[in-house]
Amino acid sequence: MTLPLPDPISILGVTLFCLAMAIVAYKRRIFELTGSVSAFIVGMVIGICGDVLWLILLLVFLMSSFGATKYRFEWKKAQGFQEGTKGERTWRNVLANGAIPTAIALASFVAQSIGSAGAFFSKDIASFMFVSAIAVAASDTAASEIGIVDPRVYLITTFKPIARGTDGGVSLTGQFAAFIAAAYTSVVSYVIFAGLDKSLLAGPSTLFIPMLCGFLGCQIDSVIGATWERDKKIGKLGNNFLSIALGTLIALALALL
Repeated sequence: MTLPLPDPISILGVTLFCLAMAIVAYKRRIFELTGSVSAFIVGMVIGICGDVLWLILLLVFLMSSFGATKYRFEWKKAQGFQEGTKGERTWRNVLANGAIPTAIALASFVAQSIGSAGAFFSKDIASFMFVSAIAVAASDTAASEIGIVDPRVYLITTFKPIARGTDGGVSLTGQFAAFIAAAYTSVVSYVIFAGLDKSLLAGPSTLFIPMLCGFLGCQIDSVIGATWERDKKIGKLGNNFLSIALGTLIALALALL
């Protein structure tokens, strides 16, 4: 088995891009130090084992997540709903949201060196799964960071009114933000692939299925929050990981129908 290693120039370009992204993320307090280091590692794996365009999508996700986090941040901080002291995330957040996209990049890298596996797990299918995973993460982040401002919150499993910040709580504002984030991620991804590398484009499904499954993954997160997370069987970050994994697998199943 011969692994398709990229050329040194590509590796250098990916390294500089990821380094710049990690430094800016740290300076802008998107991540604290361990989060920035973890983001650098995740970016390197995705850029070298996956595709450079995937790094652009990762950057789009970071920018949209930063915007959602800073939305009415002072109010969230006063209410105790903020992440960190200024909204920054740690390595645990990076792992919870980045583990599935990283795994997709690694699987794609290995599959391309194995004839039959490469045919099943082609680069366009891997890109499709990557977009779906990012769409779930973006949708959930927007729902949490923007939806928290809505005082009308309901438990997703019973639709009974509950307090803001309760695990499994959903609101109209949060649902709208979740859909917009999933749609935004999918549209940007489709435009990037269509304009820069059509070999990574899996047809219209690249646009609509990640949009649907990004939003659906957010709902899965809420259901898990209302059940297993409230029962202390899983933590918040474990919930993030599981919902992204399930949303991505559903997207793959729909794409293969």
